[in-house]
Amino acid sequence: MSTAGADSLDRTARLALGCVTDAGDPEVAALVERLGAEEAWAAVRAGALGQLTTDRAVALDLDERRAAAAEAGGRFVTPGDEEWPERLDDLAGLEPVQRRGGVPLGLWLRGPGHLVELVERSVAVVGSRAATAYGNGVAADFSADLTEAGFTVVSGGAFGIDAAAHRGALAVGGASVGVVANGVDVAYPPGNARIFETLAARHLVVSELPPGSHPTRVRFLARNRLIAALSSGTVVVEAALRSGARNTAGWASALSRPLMAVPGPVHSAASVGPHLMVRSGQAVLVTRAAEVLELVSAAGQHLLPYEQGPERRTDELDPTRLGVFEALSARRWRTPGEVATAAGVRVPVCLAALSELESLGLATGDARGWRATPVPGR
Repeated sequence: MSTAGADSLDRTARLALGCVTDAGDPEVAALVERLGAEEAWAAVRAGALGQLTTDRAVALDLDERRAAAAEAGGRFVTPGDEEWPERLDDLAGLEPVQRRGGVPLGLWLRGPGHLVELVERSVAVVGSRAATAYGNGVAADFSADLTEAGFTVVSGGAFGIDAAAHRGALAVGGASVGVVANGVDVAYPPGNARIFETLAARHLVVSELPPGSHPTRVRFLARNRLIAALSSGTVVVEAALRSGARNTAGWASALSRPLMAVPGPVHSAASVGPHLMVRSGQAVLVTRAAEVLELVSAAGQHLLPYEQGPERRTDELDPTRLGVFEALSARRWRTPGEVATAAGVRVPVCLAALSELESLGLATGDARGWRATPVPGR
């Protein structure tokens, strides 16, 4: 059998398995890993996953599914394809979370973008559906700045933070990828249909479910692992203690990808999740896109300078001159003897220091004595 023929059979088997099993089923992933896609498909038809799945497999009309996918504008990519991101293979061997896990059988793509190129430098920006105005603003700002720096923003297309992240990237002409828990031709939630259409027209919508599929709770959980696996790092803007965003964060941690969290008001219920992630050491606190770029970029790129307070004119003074300066008052005049006593130095040393301070514009002296020249920020 030719390699092309073998590839075609593997692709067909993966497509068929994806049509009769649910996304992210670790049992299916383990079966494919152990037997290969072709033998796994034969085993499923023979009853390896139970009679209901076998019945679906026997009744499957792949030609009909292919035609529907073509009409929807979807294409199917599998491991080894040019558009298959190798980083998805990092999901192999990880423990399932809430009965979801494993490397996807394949991915359905809708849009002109090239998946590998889009996610090579990418950041997932995720968070609560019930986002606050603060959270939406932060997500949009971060995403706009990240895409202007050449990164793709990956998110899930949901209401709240996801939608704000996509909008922020698209508003500045940046790249964004929507990873959904339904078919690439299904707009869910319907209120974000314009976002999905824009992503499909300019970049990509991605799913491991065949076109026409509708979302379920477990499919959202399966989708979250793909968001984390496709991205170089994940930023959580707002999230409740139990939420899809924290599920995505858990996958990012398991994959050893940078996990970042944005702080919010301490009384905000929407920021409880990020605060706990930072407090427990699970995530790094970030307050702007530049800090995200430093964590997800290659070594030596996007490094931030060490931050410190504004410079003061007294920063360069040696201990003696600084001691004399601190002994001065800006409100009243003092004699050299008073200054010397307060500074703990001899009078000749004090006079020399006062003269130097005067030349620096830090002290003023006349017949009344000496006083400090006010210094901004002192």
